[in-house]
Amino acid sequence: MMDIAKLKELVSLMAENDLTEVELKGDKESVTIKRGVGGVPMVQYAPAPVAAAPAPAAPAAPAASAAPAVATVAPGIHIESPMVGTFYASPNPDAGPFVKVGQQVSPDTVVCIIEAMKVFNEIKAEKAGVLESMLVKNGQAVEFGQKLFTLRA
Repeated sequence: MMDIAKLKELVSLMAENDLTEVELKGDKESVTIKRGVGGVPMVQYAPAPVAAAPAPAAPAAPAASAAPAVATVAPGIHIESPMVGTFYASPNPDAGPFVKVGQQVSPDTVVCIIEAMKVFNEIKAEKAGVLESMLVKNGQAVEFGQKLFTLRA
């Protein structure tokens, strides 16, 4: 496991040099540090991979009724998730959604919130356009960089 002092040193170097991401890979471990919302660093630590196990055999034919695991992403301008967390379309369960399909949004329009470690982060469109589609469902887990909405300029 990486030494906390080393991590603190990396974070301070990031701040001093105004870096948004640092990735270090070694024989036994790798560390990725990314600045999150408000400049707060997010750390991902992974031990070095061990010899890969053979992949399980694929099933002969997929079931016809099986739903696709990944939704298709429409072409166009996208609003992406700036962090890993849980997507919420409204400020609370009793309120209406922040935005609706067909609505005009500006760069300052709050389009959703993403909960990460019990902190609710408002996500702004950061782009102007008309909301064409919502690509994730309320309560769905999202990844960093995952496309959340499609806009038409």
